Amino acid sequence: MRNPVARFYLQLLPQSLRRLLFALLASCCAVAASAAPATEFMLKNGMKVIVKEDRRAPTVAHMVWYRIGAMDEVNGTTGVAHALEHMMFKGTKKLKPGEFSARVAELGGRENAFTSRDFTAYFQQIEKSRLAQVMALEADRMANLQFDKSEFEREIKVVMEERRWRTEDQAISKVHEALNAAAWTAHPYHHPVVGWMNDLQSMTVEDARAWHDRFYAPNNAVLVVTGDVSPAEVRRLAEKYFSRIKTKSVPVTKPQAEPAQAGLRRVIVKAPAENPYVALAFKVPQLKDVEKDDEALALDVLSTVLDGYDNARLNARLVRTERVANSAGSSYDAIARGPVLFILDGVPAKGTTTEQLEKHLRGEVERIAREGVSESELKRVKTQLIASQIYKRDSIFGQAMEIGTMEMSGIPHRMIDRLIERLGQVSAQQVQAVAQKYFGDDALTIATLVPLPLAQKPAAPPAGARH
Repeated sequence: MRNPVARFYLQLLPQSLRRLLFALLASCCAVAASAAPATEFMLKNGMKVIVKEDRRAPTVAHMVWYRIGAMDEVNGTTGVAHALEHMMFKGTKKLKPGEFSARVAELGGRENAFTSRDFTAYFQQIEKSRLAQVMALEADRMANLQFDKSEFEREIKVVMEERRWRTEDQAISKVHEALNAAAWTAHPYHHPVVGWMNDLQSMTVEDARAWHDRFYAPNNAVLVVTGDVSPAEVRRLAEKYFSRIKTKSVPVTKPQAEPAQAGLRRVIVKAPAENPYVALAFKVPQLKDVEKDDEALALDVLSTVLDGYDNARLNARLVRTERVANSAGSSYDAIARGPVLFILDGVPAKGTTTEQLEKHLRGEVERIAREGVSESELKRVKTQLIASQIYKRDSIFGQAMEIGTMEMSGIPHRMIDRLIERLGQVSAQQVQAVAQKYFGDDALTIATLVPLPLAQKPAAPPAGARH
């Protein structure tokens, strides 16, 4: 499901106004394609810098992206990328623990960080005249992070509690953790980003220090600055604060290809929950080359046909018409460093079993494989999909996120507008072809939630939890 907040507010508009809005958004593609491109340059130490001007407000988004995430971890230290993210706020040679966040708050900004399977990123949103201060702070912790054993021991307990709160106490999260562990046998996407609890319990401050020493280097990072800035000013500041940091010989992680799956896999999770739930994950191609990977683009359109707007097929048929599901969805994120999944999921309605809902979910894809999609539906769907891409640019932070995510996946940020154009070129025949090709049993993993009685309300999130 894409942009649920935007979708909610759009539903409040009369249908005629919604049609007009989507038509205007679609027409924005030409404007976006002709807008001033981002400026890119490289510092002498190998750090890439990307600057995107947006003068609508006197604010700036400042982000440092490290091309290192949970997929680069090894057995025994899963969760170390995320644990280090927490330690990045625990002091440098110049700053005491917690002082980084306090300084940004004093400047009137906000900051945080997040770790994914593919990368770790740190950001500040700040009034434009404060850019130099946050850039100095970020460069300081890249080069001068301190590792106090007692601070680590306190923070790793926060991470463990975060795992309990976000995963172990959340039934759907437990299902998806089990789903990934079953779908990926060799690829490190098998492991959860937060790490397995036993690895967190045995993790030491030296594990976090070694991770920082190996991978936190300017030549393994991309600096993205968007907002009311000029490329010349960002270059001056970046050279002042980041170019003095020495290049490191960053280890090259070995490729871990996932063996071909040769049959359906199932996993069952029993957990306290109000309703059963089922998720079907199909192995499908990822987007590596915007110009060549037609199937990935067609899969994105297919996902939108199924669940890209309020009256998309899964919701219209399974929830509203046949009433076999309380909710039904589809998700596909083609942009990643590793292999990807196309997921169909749902909560069955009363009187429907998870097994029956599986058949209904797959039936909607099979219907498209048999009958295809009409040109009118395809046009409507592509307008929705392109609009969702345009929504990403509503804020300077959204623009920085889009640029950074593309760069971390290995797709140049310069292809952002071209990606929108290529989505608009997907044909009905291509959508039907991927529906016919990728949704059999051999590449399918199914995870089912069997609800247990609810014991008590989950605890509040741990203090200090980031992202």
